[in-house]
Amino acid sequence: MFASLAEIAQALGHVHRLELLEHLGQGERSVEDLASRSDLSVANTSRHLQILRRARLVEPRRDGKHTFYSLAGGPEVIRLLRALGYVGERNAAEVKLVMAAYFRARDGMEPVSRDDLAARLRDGLVTLLDVRPENEFDLGHLPGALSVPLPTLERRLADLPQARDIVAYCRGPYCVLAFEAVATLRAHGFNARRLVDGFPEWSAEGLPVERFTA
Repeated sequence: MFASLAEIAQALGHVHRLELLEHLGQGERSVEDLASRSDLSVANTSRHLQILRRARLVEPRRDGKHTFYSLAGGPEVIRLLRALGYVGERNAAEVKLVMAAYFRARDGMEPVSRDDLAARLRDGLVTLLDVRPENEFDLGHLPGALSVPLPTLERRLADLPQARDIVAYCRGPYCVLAFEAVATLRAHGFNARRLVDGFPEWSAEGLPVERFTA
């Protein structure tokens, strides 16, 4: 039992593999796409994915000459990564320093919880912005969210209602896109907050999502 758990822990014990899991939390990706997003070679990406596969954290799918990967048991892997984050925030001095120096320096306000956001969406009280890249939005997003990738936000400010609360979200609790989006919105007079985590955690809890299908 402990040997099997140690194999999973070892698979998680590399910065590139954690980054690959974050990308796969948005949806299925090819090896080539993951390599590009992680700034790794295809061979190195494939090697990391094989380690994750042996630990049964990801699973492959062949399509012609290309191999696509997705999370194996997606919700459980997302919860495992979130638990790792909680422990890091509590125990690791380096994590605490980054949280204080970067994340909390940019947004000291309490984020919006999933339950609070779900209630606001049901009552039509909030404008929801997905600030991830558009191709991640297409793989899955929160219901009613507007796709406003962070690089396009400033030129689309005129399209957003000034008198309405705005909630921004991205890939997860450590994704800087939502922090930067909220800072930009507040600087332009919007009442903006961020979701406490992101799309993967929302989906992992069985909350409704929307997907574009070909």
